[in-house]
Amino acid sequence: MERLIIRDKLAIERTKLANERTFLAYFRTGIFFLGSGLSVLHIEFFDPVNYLGWALMGLSPILLGVGFYRLKYTRSVIRKIYLDDLDEY
Repeated sequence: MERLIIRDKLAIERTKLANERTFLAYFRTGIFFLGSGLSVLHIEFFDPVNYLGWALMGLSPILLGVGFYRLKYTRSVIRKIYLDDLDEY
């Protein structure tokens, strides 16, 4: 494989940053679901729909896990494709 030029290296950096932004979006959504679930469980007005609070709290770690898996998987793909030309990632 030929050496990467500066434009290609910058494209790889943008891809890495996009990967991290995607993880942060999953993280933010997971935290939002956790907070919403706790709110539904603690407000008496929502007693008839307590199951919704538990469902939201159950989805929170799933979202965090999916986000973390995607972060690691995409990072490994980037390393695999451009192993020789990437600095420590």
